Amino acid sequence: MDIKISPSMLASDYANLQTELEKCEKGGADLIHLDVMDGHFVPNISIGAPVIAAMKRVCAIDFDVHLMISNPYSYIDDFINSGADIITFHTECDSDIQKTIDKIIAGGCKAGLAVKPNTPIEEVFSYLDKLSMVLVMTVEPGFGGQGFMESTLPKIKSLRQKCPMLDIQVDGGINTETVKLAGAAGANVFVAGSAVFNSDDPAAAIQTLRNNAGI
Repeated sequence: MDIKISPSMLASDYANLQTELEKCEKGGADLIHLDVMDGHFVPNISIGAPVIAAMKRVCAIDFDVHLMISNPYSYIDDFINSGADIITFHTECDSDIQKTIDKIIAGGCKAGLAVKPNTPIEEVFSYLDKLSMVLVMTVEPGFGGQGFMESTLPKIKSLRQKCPMLDIQVDGGINTETVKLAGAAGANVFVAGSAVFNSDDPAAAIQTLRNNAGI
């Protein structure tokens, strides 16, 4: 599987989003990870579709939109229209999962499904035929800067054994060391916030993550 690095804009400088996006493009990022939080599904609020649409106008990289919201079904059209390329939502949400997946695909986007650290990976199995990606959260969703939870690694291994060609994404606490653990378990798409945006050289940070993920 191709290794993909998806810098999380949650850790970027929101006063200079265009500059931060340019760092990612020049640095060789494969995707741009955009966390959408509603203050209900998770105890935090972040950006919405209008901000994503503005960012899309100045960035050519595919947008990897992670919906941490209670009712994603009602907002799918908004995020499709904002320029999302991949839309991932949670099994733990209140929306009908199959209908939400179908709505994403019908709108021309790729569909992803996410699970929190304590949710069994088996929750995604019945939907795998329609999914382009599964996101295994390696921290509790809602805030950046948390520590990587090694207890999530068996879920990654189980999913990779079941789906050798599926994109498996990990999000939370990913740095130059934890990326090795996640990569060895079978993940191939890595969301990294602080590891990229707190670096003096984002391009070098992205390359190091990519190299270490393959170890």
